[in-house]
Amino acid sequence: MSVTRTLTRRGPAAALALVTAAVLGAGAAGSSSAAPAAAPQTRQIASSVLGGDYKFTLTAVRSAGDRYAASVRLQVYTRTDGGAWKESDRATVGAVDGWFWYPLTGRGAVCRFSTSAAEPAPVDVSLLVTPSIGCSQPQHFVVEQGRIHVG
Repeated sequence: MSVTRTLTRRGPAAALALVTAAVLGAGAAGSSSAAPAAAPQTRQIASSVLGGDYKFTLTAVRSAGDRYAASVRLQVYTRTDGGAWKESDRATVGAVDGWFWYPLTGRGAVCRFSTSAAEPAPVDVSLLVTPSIGCSQPQHFVVEQGRIHVG
């Protein structure tokens, strides 16, 4: 049976109920009571620990709007008095959604990730754009007292 025949046999009241349910269902999807959006997919692509002072991570963050795009997050952590690592700052490497997800999360994605225990601590990052293009130009950051500055 087709949907049209089913609606015709059940009468106008059933058709109206079905249309009303469809409209209300569509409206509920855009309302504030809808479930929150899922967290973006992330993958840590590099990490470096410098003694007891700093821990650095590079994390790929998949774009919510373009499944092929990604951002890269540089995070710096410092030790708490209890010995645990606590994030003290973060910065975006390059442009938001300016990287390609698959090369960034594949083999050879990190071309250069250079850190130093000096204060201020220089950090250089170069990532694979695509296998055919190669690596990006190094981006320079400086970490001073747990805060990231573009170098």
